[in-house]
Amino acid sequence: MNSPQKCPYGLYAEKLSGTAFTAPRHENKQTWLYRVLPSCSHPPYKPSEEKSEAVETTKEKVHYIPNQLRWDPFDHNEAKNDDFVSGLRYVGGAGDPTMKSGIGIYIYAAGKSMDEKSAYYSADGDLLIVAQDGDLDIRTEFGWLLVRPMEICVIPRGVKYQVHLPSGSARGYALELYQGHFVLPELGPIGSNGLANARDFQAPVACFSEDFGATASEGSARYAVTVKFNNTLFRTEQPHTPFDVVGWAGNYYPYKYDLGRFNTIGTISYDHPDPSIFTVLSAPSPVPGTAVADFVIFPPRWLVGEDTFRPPYYHRNTMSEFMGLICGGYDAKRGGSGGFVPGGASLHNVMSGHGPDAESNEGARNAELAPVKVGGGSCAFMFESCLMLGVSEWGLRTCKKVQEGYSEESWGGVKTHWKMPEGVQVNSHLA
Repeated sequence: MNSPQKCPYGLYAEKLSGTAFTAPRHENKQTWLYRVLPSCSHPPYKPSEEKSEAVETTKEKVHYIPNQLRWDPFDHNEAKNDDFVSGLRYVGGAGDPTMKSGIGIYIYAAGKSMDEKSAYYSADGDLLIVAQDGDLDIRTEFGWLLVRPMEICVIPRGVKYQVHLPSGSARGYALELYQGHFVLPELGPIGSNGLANARDFQAPVACFSEDFGATASEGSARYAVTVKFNNTLFRTEQPHTPFDVVGWAGNYYPYKYDLGRFNTIGTISYDHPDPSIFTVLSAPSPVPGTAVADFVIFPPRWLVGEDTFRPPYYHRNTMSEFMGLICGGYDAKRGGSGGFVPGGASLHNVMSGHGPDAESNEGARNAELAPVKVGGGSCAFMFESCLMLGVSEWGLRTCKKVQEGYSEESWGGVKTHWKMPEGVQVNSHLA
């Protein structure tokens, strides 16, 4: 039984649904929580007096720009005055959480752990966190997740959590998915193995606190619970811990994944494969083969293509591509000052042309095509979306990290190698 007349140990059964009750069986997301007190036992939420820069900037007009953008590494929170939630900064996105459509992209920079008497959840969407620098020890209603650089985690819509910083300040990237949930991409002709394997995703073990009273209105402490609801913060204080789940069972839960376990697939003959071959997680749109958001990585890998331009080819894409660098260097972009470096980012919006910079292009054109391993000690990632992404005022101006002249520096020096074949006459009109 999921909900007996009296649960063992005097617990309450509470169902947490991530989809409609009537969603198809293969898409249905639900979990039964067995907790000391039900989630509904709290005073009413009220608008929060605490201001969140991430929330405030989502309400500003975003800028839709066809130009390529690149950012220097975003600041660490050296002042140590922000925790994970207050340290979120909205870079941009598209859609509307009230319509459950679209995404939001964030940078986080946290200098202190969240208060042990606090909890946070988002009613707007699932949060995918990409740890770039510093560890995150995340306490959720389901239990703990330790997330380190080169690991990711997903916290589903509605799940309460609290973030601690066991190794000091932390910085990274996040994507909030307003629409649907992340799934493993279908493998198609690849077969039954490859890319990210389901067995490598880890879920928390139930871990509960006993800080509660005899009734829901009694208790020795006050826990502040904050919710993001349509990009507005609301807050309540309750006398009992929200982390009181003694056991759970279901398929709607937070999880983490070690990117080092990704089984990279690539060409062993010729041509550079489309970047979709590096997809870790995908959030499909209603259009078959199209994603609201794909999470793609570029880990260390061997290149062996014969007579092939091996870096990513020049292209224009109907999808938007937001890239970040977790560590090391990216083989299609130079690093160093003013380049694409860890903690920074780039955005190539819908149909904005991009590809290797001039230096990387010349190197690839003239390289000896022996088998070579690229990306050693590095990992870049991409949030790819079918949506046209707007950039926030913070992302465009306030953060002061946009690299001026990125396009000219990257591609202004691309050389013309064209030579007219002998004996060929060029006409100005087609017959």
